[in-house]
Amino acid sequence: MERKPIRNGIAAGAAVLLAATTLTVVAGTSNPTTEAQAAMAHANHADYRSRPAIKLRNTMRKLWEDHIVWTRQFIVSAIAELPDTDTAAGRLLANQDDIGDAVKPFYGDAAGEQLSTLLRDHILIAADLLGAAKAGDSAAVEEASANWTANANEIADFLNAANPRHWPRSEMRSMMAGHLEWTLAEATARLNGDWEADVAAYDQIHRDILHMADMLSRGLVAQFPGRF
Repeated sequence: MERKPIRNGIAAGAAVLLAATTLTVVAGTSNPTTEAQAAMAHANHADYRSRPAIKLRNTMRKLWEDHIVWTRQFIVSAIAELPDTDTAAGRLLANQDDIGDAVKPFYGDAAGEQLSTLLRDHILIAADLLGAAKAGDSAAVEEASANWTANANEIADFLNAANPRHWPRSEMRSMMAGHLEWTLAEATARLNGDWEADVAAYDQIHRDILHMADMLSRGLVAQFPGRF
């Protein structure tokens, strides 16, 4: 996917289209599955309480909290057409590079760059979705939605391929689907001026992202116990 400039100036009129259009986001749950729990049970030899393991856990939590914080800031700024929209977008895209950099010590530079590219596309496709909604282009909304879901599955499958035992494919896809579902709910609530739903969606996103960050850090510790 060619990288495009982040679109700003999302008007509140997009709420009608977003609310009316059925998007192809796959519903999912962020609760741990039996498969994931079994994988973790096989990693009892890993020391999750060591100083390096705790440092990794905190790093992952910070990176993924930055992901949702700056996503939210971009949504808020773009919808309100605030002058900081492009700055927020730049910070959000930089976070995707930071996440890719965090896995390079484990999987190498090429894998880290690949993850960053997938995550940057995750952000850019979301901006395409909002831009299409603003323009009232339902066909473009459906196309962007399908692309967003496909990209989420690519991210999930990339993670599973890197650590198949501790990052089960079904769990990765479920977490990514839930992330898309609640991010869409957050944006739609804000476009509609439903502030209570907006806050509730963000709270759910925050809970989910901490779960995902912890699963990623635990998976790394389990896969590379000699480093922890």
